[in-house]
Amino acid sequence: MMTRVLVTGADGQLGQTIKALYKGHKAMDFVFVSRAELDITDPKQLNAFFNQQRFDYCINCAAYTNVEQAERTPDIAFKVNAEGVKNLAQNCAAHAVILIHISTDYVFDGRKNQPYTIHDTPNPINAYGRSKLLGEQYIQQYLTTYYIVRTSWLYSKIYGQNFYRFILDSAKQGRPLTITTDQVGCPTDTEDLASFLMAHIIETKPPFGLYHFSHSKPMTWFDFAQRILEEQQLTDQVELHPVNTYKTLARRPKYSVLAAT
Repeated sequence: MMTRVLVTGADGQLGQTIKALYKGHKAMDFVFVSRAELDITDPKQLNAFFNQQRFDYCINCAAYTNVEQAERTPDIAFKVNAEGVKNLAQNCAAHAVILIHISTDYVFDGRKNQPYTIHDTPNPINAYGRSKLLGEQYIQQYLTTYYIVRTSWLYSKIYGQNFYRFILDSAKQGRPLTITTDQVGCPTDTEDLASFLMAHIIETKPPFGLYHFSHSKPMTWFDFAQRILEEQQLTDQVELHPVNTYKTLARRPKYSVLAAT
């Protein structure tokens, strides 16, 4: 019997990446559902969906990721990132489904100045981080068969709206850019994360629990912008200026490097 894998939030950048790389996998039967097809914040819809189908794994890519907007409307962030995750965890528990949940470096406050391990105590400093941490706690409350994978500065070169594609679009339009140097993290390509989920989690079946995954050396957002322009040979097409501080509504951890597990 083939392993059946449900992917929620399949219209996001990670969900689309998994679909592009693994749809048609010889040993796995993937079911991809967008928010329009399956809303994890709707308990009745979720219950009916799980009652109708059998799954071995659920990769939860559904998330509210707009950090700035989460400060203005935290109720929406908590509805998706916490209550929606609780609904999903309860259904996975009821149907013996292993949940693979994507979380974030923003559960930490950024004061450590050394890579955060899975043993460090979270202390989020914005609404987005608090909503994601509560989602983690709901999973740990309702499930024993789960993988929580924290990642950082996630981007896709192809899908979605993200920093990588913003820098490329700005360069192509010749817009000058001012990018902050006061945050340090590890940009992570969705292709690398997707490969980790498949090869390390589903195929290797490590012990259940919490994992950290990011895939580059630590850098600032300015460093990352430089790397993107160099990679695409666009350094001559855009003015790139560093700035120490960049005013935002949401506080962000200044150092959120994750120690890989």
